[in-house]
Amino acid sequence: MTASRVLVLNSGSSSVKYQLLDMADRSRLAVGLVERIGEETSRLVHEPLAGPGAAGGKRETAGRIADHGAALQAVAAELAADGMGLDSPELAAVGHRVVHGGTRFTQPTVIDDEVLAEIRNLIPLAPLHNPANVTGIEVARELRGDIPQVAVFDTAFHSTMPEYVARYAIDAATAEKYAIRRYGFHGTSHAYVSRATAALLGRPVEDVNVIVLHLGNGASASAVRGGVCVETSMGLTPLEGLVMGTRSGDLDPAVVFHLARVGGLSVDEIDSLLNKKSGLLGMCGDNDMREVLRRAGQGDEAASTAFAAYVHRLKKYIGAYSAVLGRVDAVAFTAGVGENAHQVREAAVDGLAELGLALDLEANAVRSSAPRLVSADNARVAVAVVPTDEELEIATQAYALVTR
Repeated sequence: MTASRVLVLNSGSSSVKYQLLDMADRSRLAVGLVERIGEETSRLVHEPLAGPGAAGGKRETAGRIADHGAALQAVAAELAADGMGLDSPELAAVGHRVVHGGTRFTQPTVIDDEVLAEIRNLIPLAPLHNPANVTGIEVARELRGDIPQVAVFDTAFHSTMPEYVARYAIDAATAEKYAIRRYGFHGTSHAYVSRATAALLGRPVEDVNVIVLHLGNGASASAVRGGVCVETSMGLTPLEGLVMGTRSGDLDPAVVFHLARVGGLSVDEIDSLLNKKSGLLGMCGDNDMREVLRRAGQGDEAASTAFAAYVHRLKKYIGAYSAVLGRVDAVAFTAGVGENAHQVREAAVDGLAELGLALDLEANAVRSSAPRLVSADNARVAVAVVPTDEELEIATQAYALVTR
């Protein structure tokens, strides 16, 4: 029996998202989430999608799950109940989402003690994410240390950016000392969507230039030339770039000095303000695009202004990345907002006919979970809606590495 299954783990500070996939046919066997780890109200939601357990649908259990070790033990028990336990000989690898790979990790990497130590060393660059990623890796290695554990890094896809793009124009010695450069994030999504867009166009990925707009509560843009990222909107951290649900995106750095000197805010208070209390939430009090659109439709001025700021930033990046790429074959919208908010797509493309962009408004308004083109027939540049699949991308990269 050829081992073809990959368990994908996305470990957060108090949660574990997981999917079990069979790479023989790229199918999902089970999906689930453990949340509120360490609290009395912990919850595990497990959904088998294949095998004898699938007929029963989702299963939910509640009660304290003390730590990530207990969480993964609970996940293993749920999978075992469906005949897909972690002890199965069909399990080829565990793929871990790791947010930050720095400059060292630019490809999926089999995890050994040295790699794990280096991921720990990168914690200062991703203090909210890498510690939880490390914990998930440690626990998974304890459970199945006999199979490859593969780290797939959010930053890796963007490591191909030219040095003059990745560098900030600050003192070079300071930048090197503190590893200050543009890394970019959402890389697994941008990689998947750029390839899927080429497939949608029926062209080799090497021949397609695409602007990918990953629009969720966190949002980022990338310019991808022939499958290779040449520019992305997020930088040293996920704060830079587009207006997001709770993040400001691009900001005059002197705002930080002003808040400290004039407002008397501490570094931690400014960090919280810009990352958790800004963006759509800061401008109008809601970070859910559905609510922003509802309020704007009723004439709410704050919501209308927030939506206009969100769209204006999108237009700026579409224009800038059109200049960077020189030739654009497609603009692809993905993630929760990008896939579902047709009003955002319409507003972002409106007025960009000189860049070759025009929508088929009827096609754009149709809800669908399938990859699709929503551009007008006569548009020079395709506009695509491509549902992202980061778990499949992680599984694909992990499986390709362990089966070389």
